[in-house]
Amino acid sequence: MVLETVVDHHPNSSFMTSFLRQCGGYAVHLDYLEAGANIIISASYQATLQGFEAKGLSRKEGEALLEKSVKIACEARHIYYDRATKGSWDISGDVLTRKEHPVLVAASVGSYGAYLADGSEYSGIYGDNIGLETLKDFHRRRVQVLVESGADLIAFETIPNKLEAMAYAELLEEEAVNIPAWFSFSSKDGINVVSGDLIQDCALIADSCEQVIAVGVNCTPKIHSWADPINPNGRNLQWFLPFVRCLVYCFGSKFTASTPAILQVTTKPILVYPNSGETYDASRKEWVPSTGVTDVDFVSYVGKWREAGASLIGGVAELHQTPLQLFPRLFQGADQVLL
Repeated sequence: MVLETVVDHHPNSSFMTSFLRQCGGYAVHLDYLEAGANIIISASYQATLQGFEAKGLSRKEGEALLEKSVKIACEARHIYYDRATKGSWDISGDVLTRKEHPVLVAASVGSYGAYLADGSEYSGIYGDNIGLETLKDFHRRRVQVLVESGADLIAFETIPNKLEAMAYAELLEEEAVNIPAWFSFSSKDGINVVSGDLIQDCALIADSCEQVIAVGVNCTPKIHSWADPINPNGRNLQWFLPFVRCLVYCFGSKFTASTPAILQVTTKPILVYPNSGETYDASRKEWVPSTGVTDVDFVSYVGKWREAGASLIGGVAELHQTPLQLFPRLFQGADQVLL
């Protein structure tokens, strides 16, 4: 039975329909592709088999929803290629072909904390009862389904601690996953991930895993406590510093060679894709708006991330249309990948 028929007749059809709606249909993916994105990410970050079962779905139905989240992205890519081939629109002035603009689909895997939905994905504190084997067992079948869904790679996103990075690395090896992956951490200060583990130690785990082809940071909140000694009144500069600090150990006179950084421990490509600077309030279960970060600020920082060594750059939550429209211009003549 096809998934749409299951949804129509399922007692939890409203939940299943809501999930599929949150997958974005094709429109969101197409917006990014039209802006020049080379990688689009499935809306499976918070989708887990355990979560689906808690809503009354069977394991098979949950797996179908996971697979569908990737299929939607793949179908968006097909639509994009079809339009480009027919010349219905063109962002560069020439007919766009697959060779000129390759597109990959990444299947998103969120942390155990994202399943808990208690804010622990932004703290990395899961409690003493959650160990390495528990995390591997939690993610195992989910990863298997996403690998078999047609995705080109797996994106392990917003990793909050070293333990979960270890679980992912071991899982990739144990399951002999045959598509590449990236590890993206959430940092609270540019030196540590949100749990307090050194980001350098976390990056070492990614570097040692053969299946991991890129490592970096995403969904890092604005750091209010940082003052920029070069521009002390530049409140917006505080927002991009965590990413640059994660990438390099020396930036003018601000940082010393002893500052932990991803580039000190890996030669793998570096990825950076922040949100708009909003922070999550776990008690209210809602995002608190940023103060002072604008679309123009975001765009102006892209060059800084490129200079710092990032080769995969993009944006995630709350990224507005303006920076999407400006991204192709920023990457003209560059060898970076846009996501």
